[in-house]
Amino acid sequence: MSTEFKPKANMGRRKLIKATAAVGATSMVPGLHTAVWAAGSDKPEKEEVRIGFIPLTDCASVVMASVLGIDKKYGIKIVPTKEASWAGVRDKLVNGELDMAHVLWGLIYGVQLGVGGPKKDMAILMNLNHNGQAITLSKKLSDKGAVDGPSLAKLMATDKRDYTFAQTFPTGTHAMWLYYWLATYGVNPMKDAKVITVPPPQMVANMRVGNMDGYCVGEPWGHRAIADGIGITAVTTQDIWKDHPEKALGTTSEFVKKYPNTARAVVAAILEASKWIDAGLQNKLKMAETVADKAYVNTSVDVINQRILGRYQNGLGKTWDDPNHMKFYNDGLVNFPYLSDGMWFLTQHKRWGLLKDHPDYLGVAKQVNQIEIYKQGAALAKVNVPKEPMRSSKLIDGTVWDGKDPAKYADGFKAKV
Repeated sequence: MSTEFKPKANMGRRKLIKATAAVGATSMVPGLHTAVWAAGSDKPEKEEVRIGFIPLTDCASVVMASVLGIDKKYGIKIVPTKEASWAGVRDKLVNGELDMAHVLWGLIYGVQLGVGGPKKDMAILMNLNHNGQAITLSKKLSDKGAVDGPSLAKLMATDKRDYTFAQTFPTGTHAMWLYYWLATYGVNPMKDAKVITVPPPQMVANMRVGNMDGYCVGEPWGHRAIADGIGITAVTTQDIWKDHPEKALGTTSEFVKKYPNTARAVVAAILEASKWIDAGLQNKLKMAETVADKAYVNTSVDVINQRILGRYQNGLGKTWDDPNHMKFYNDGLVNFPYLSDGMWFLTQHKRWGLLKDHPDYLGVAKQVNQIEIYKQGAALAKVNVPKEPMRSSKLIDGTVWDGKDPAKYADGFKAKV
């Protein structure tokens, strides 16, 4: 059966012309094709969609879909809603205060299985970005020689004390990147360190007053520590896993079942915004200027715009251009919700004791990842989709993840709970 989605042709010619004119008039993006997605049974059931976001650079596609008026083209109005913490995002998704959210993959999977919060059937509509997170170590550690994984492990082994590291949510991406990186160099995060949860915008302030030795978070809060002279970049997450899944567009299963047309429309709008961001230098700079605003990330533009262009510095005098910087579209390769991506987070939840038993890895991923809705939204936005729902990747420790034997993969790590 074909998965391509085609709006029903049930409009009269006069109504079609009128609707097309209205949509075209409201579009604020030069060069966008006018399109109609507000007709008959294909009309979005819920036209105003509240989408929560945390002040991070990778909220950009949600924000730009709204700011540029791309949402109107698909018959919806996206209302970006700034949130203070991932726990707050979780609670508002679960209780319906938010319709959707820019959210951590692992948060959605954690709620699905009832770890790290209430248990509720959840949905991932699309991936929002690849790459673009970092692990920051304090200047105090770097002054003692801890500037990367091996030197940190050496310092922790010789200078015995309690070491504290921060992540942003217990089942989230940043926790998993931090744990994976530490374990790669022989530091068991559950036994050899204290790990705390801190909301992304509060990371820099907490490091400044000495509350942690290191943290993993999304940009711009890695670069902000360097700009403020309080930390150094020990590793980027794309060096842990090139083109890793990062933020997702998440909602509840209940929302998707009740408002499938709305879900498709939001996917299409955010896909088009993602494509716009990655289309060139000027668009990225415009995006940085927009999301730096107080209403969104609330930081200076120069803290955002360097790393989204791949211009990195580590705070120790090293600078480099990284081709694997944060991507929002990358010719359509970013946004597909691969089943294997979701399954990977489950393997790490099992590895670190968040899950006591092996779940039905593939079954859970098929339930959560809304691949058919994504394909239909992609068809609306004229975006190609991969042929296979799984992909293969090699991580920093040399292990290959392909989703084929998740239980064996989860049990195969030397460092685990």
